[in-house]
Amino acid sequence: MTELNVMREIVDRLNAAARAYYYSDEPVMSDKDYDALYDELLRLEKESGVTLPDSPTHRVGAEAVTAFAPHTHISRLWSMDKVQSLEELDEWIKRTEKLAGRSELQYYVEYKFDGLTINLTYRDGVLIQAATRGNGVTGEAILPQARTIRSVPLTIPYKGLLEVQGECIMRLSALERYNATAAEPLKNARNAAAGAIRNLDPAVTASRKLDAFFYQVGTIEQPAFADQPAMLAFLRENGFPVNEYLGRPHDRQSLIDCIKEIEAARPGLDYLIDGVLIKVGDFGLREQMGYTDRFPRWAVAYKFEAEETTTTLNEVTWELGRTGKLTPLAHVEPVDFYGVTVRKATLNNYGDILRKKVAIGAPVWIRRSNDVIPEIMGRVGEAAAGETPIIPPKYCPACGSELVERGAHLFCLNRDGCRPQAIARMTHFASRDAMDIEGLSEKTIAQLYDQMNVRDCADLYQLTMEETLALEGFKQRKAENLLAALEKSRHCKLDAFLHAIGIPNIGRKTARDLAETFGTLQKVREATHEQLIAIPDVGDIVAQSVVEFFSYQENNGMIDRLLAAGVKPQEASGKAEGVFNGLSIVVTGTLPTLSRKEAEELIRSCGGTAAGSVSKKTAFVVAGEAAGSKLTKAEALGIEVIDEAELLRRCGR
Repeated sequence: MTELNVMREIVDRLNAAARAYYYSDEPVMSDKDYDALYDELLRLEKESGVTLPDSPTHRVGAEAVTAFAPHTHISRLWSMDKVQSLEELDEWIKRTEKLAGRSELQYYVEYKFDGLTINLTYRDGVLIQAATRGNGVTGEAILPQARTIRSVPLTIPYKGLLEVQGECIMRLSALERYNATAAEPLKNARNAAAGAIRNLDPAVTASRKLDAFFYQVGTIEQPAFADQPAMLAFLRENGFPVNEYLGRPHDRQSLIDCIKEIEAARPGLDYLIDGVLIKVGDFGLREQMGYTDRFPRWAVAYKFEAEETTTTLNEVTWELGRTGKLTPLAHVEPVDFYGVTVRKATLNNYGDILRKKVAIGAPVWIRRSNDVIPEIMGRVGEAAAGETPIIPPKYCPACGSELVERGAHLFCLNRDGCRPQAIARMTHFASRDAMDIEGLSEKTIAQLYDQMNVRDCADLYQLTMEETLALEGFKQRKAENLLAALEKSRHCKLDAFLHAIGIPNIGRKTARDLAETFGTLQKVREATHEQLIAIPDVGDIVAQSVVEFFSYQENNGMIDRLLAAGVKPQEASGKAEGVFNGLSIVVTGTLPTLSRKEAEELIRSCGGTAAGSVSKKTAFVVAGEAAGSKLTKAEALGIEVIDEAELLRRCGR
């Protein structure tokens, strides 16, 4: 085999692995094997002086340029007319139906991505140019920058002249990973993508790990499609990433329902969208309806409320958690967000404060997603007079003990003497998803701490009837029930125990995965990082949390005291076998008779995996009332959706 043929084979294997990783969510090659092949390709290219047009080595970034050259698009890139209310949308629908000469048109609805528009040009199946939108007629040539985006195909099957438009984005997960180590954190994903694409140094672009979705063919010789779905299918067939969502409403009400579904799903997406695009699907009708001097008459953008806004940082308090970790909490000038008045925002740790250069009195960017407390993304502008630096505490605000720095966080290690920390730890230990000690509420634990010198989870098992009866509100029956619940909890499931002891980042599902994988508490305590990340759904952060937890003397001491008190976590028997072996199943919405927890337990008892999110690996979705974004995504991916009755039938119930 010639050297060129070897290079061709390696390039094809690497590109196939990249497509599987980015598009199908089913990796076909390990990172180690990919890197080894990539290094071999680099060696061959250096020796031969030849680089194939679709070689992944193009993606590392060329030399920086001093300025962007102008580029005139073959076909104009149009702006979109915009509406921001249902009333404005109604007016657009009326105008559209009048222009089309018919009612109840077939519309198509797509996400309106919040990134930077890019226009790619291909000739003879090879990417020859990339440009920003500019004014729609002329943009800036950014081919070296675009080549660094792994989801942009360098070669395609179609051999004619082709222009394709899409949106360059930075996924929120990629932004989070970048900011975790960046000396200068990026404030938001939109600006991060735009700034990377318009950076004169392609190496900077490559470092941002950008992505892209494509949605429009601007120029094509002899198009083989006549409507929106067929055009998107053409893009997919040629290797362009196309978003999985495509709404197909046929009248006003179904269009409104579609918009509401997307708005509900928006907080759970891994990228920013700021609205939806509504398009008449038939290309013949589009030609009939035409354009204004600025935008097509056959499409409109429905804009959502902003996900990001600015406010002023007024104060930072340090909140003590049950693990002893102190987390900074920002108190901001009240600002309306999605109809909710926001007064608090997240700051992860003191390092986060330094990287984001925030200070008391500073204007800050905040972002809200997933209906949780917003996060401060960074400051607005440069430091100004009148701002006060944020100083981390030296002593615990609850007990006055000197704080200890571990990694990026501050900890109070006064586990027994720090009252709120000790009470929170024991309350979690006794909770329903942990040891499930009925009758042991936070109020009761506070009494035990104050009156009976109970300081540690193991101390709970030393309680006597006399001590219990001395508690306020406890009579004979209630005291007997509490002691019986404590006795019952001594013989607990291993996953319940692992969740109860409070390993950071470990919920009941991950605790169950650990129990099923390792079988015994001792093996979990001895687990290595490599063994942990081999478990599906366990990544570096969770694995590191487990290893670190069992490396600290205070945690091992707590476990040893619990074992000495007679707590005996049962050995796990491994994953159940049944009709759902190997299947990933998602439960969403409110079911008629089963709680979600009961439905997931039923799935696991039949050998299945109860997953928390929908992906291409999902076998089917069990949907109840108010199913929301998971149902929407399942339908978009063509995944089977069943109800509770069908789930019970398949389980033989």
